[in-house]
Amino acid sequence: MKKLGIITLILLLVAGIAYAKDYEVKKKAGEYNVEVKIDKNPPVVGDNNVTIEIKDASGKYVTDAKVKVEYSMPAMPGMPAMNYKADATLSGNEYKAKMNFSMSGAWNVAVKITRGGKITAVRFNVDAR
Repeated sequence: MKKLGIITLILLLVAGIAYAKDYEVKKKAGEYNVEVKIDKNPPVVGDNNVTIEIKDASGKYVTDAKVKVEYSMPAMPGMPAMNYKADATLSGNEYKAKMNFSMSGAWNVAVKITRGGKITAVRFNVDAR
C-alpha cells in the first residue's frame, strides 16, 4: 500500500512538471498584438527560451519584421548595470530567441519590433530565480 502511494505521488509530480505553464506576457504594441512566452515559469538563471508571436490589427501573423530582445538589470551598489541583446529568428509564424540571465533578481525586458522603418516595443519585468 505504501508503494502505491509513493508511485501515485511521483506520477502526480511528473504530470505537474510536464504541464507547467510557460511564463506569458500579452501586450499591445502600437498596431500589433504581441504574445511573449518564456519556457520556464518563473524564469531561471541561465538559458531561457523565448517565443514571440506578433499579429497585426486584423489578426494576421507578422512575419516580415526584425525582432530583438533586450534585457537588463540596473546598477546596484557594488555592481554595474548589465545589458544584453538577442536577435530573434523567425520559425514558422513565431520569432524565437534565448535569454541568458546571469544572476537572480528583477530584470527589465524589451521586445523591439522593427517593420517598415518603424520601431515598436513591448516592455515588461521578470524575476529570475
